[in-house]
Amino acid sequence: MRWQGKSTRKYTSGRIISARSKKRFELGGDEANTHLGETIRKRERTLGGTIKMKLLRDSTVIVTDPKTKTAKKVKIQTVSGNPANIHYIRRNILTKGAIIKTELGVARVTNRPGQEGSINAMLIPDQ
Repeated sequence: MRWQGKSTRKYTSGRIISARSKKRFELGGDEANTHLGETIRKRERTLGGTIKMKLLRDSTVIVTDPKTKTAKKVKIQTVSGNPANIHYIRRNILTKGAIIKTELGVARVTNRPGQEGSINAMLIPDQ
């Protein structure tokens, strides 16, 4: 978990003395780090009582072909690129913008699987 409150430093690098301590509602949640594997989802209550589905593992993706405007559910073979972190490629972690190899070809993940509970991707032409 990560604290997401204001910084304790000014832009001049001077220190700000806070009038109160850190609060629990300012904590961020744990990273989902969606991997390849058998589907595992986790329900999490957010501020306000809404339920957020976190996708921890999945092996299928809904791929949209921009030319034919059709979507199809296919298996993910591997993660071949990830702009978020180069080490995520080796660990097969899926985030938004990750490049994946599927049965239909190479695709880019267009949603946030750790926040939304599913994986959507768009086929990349000429690869």
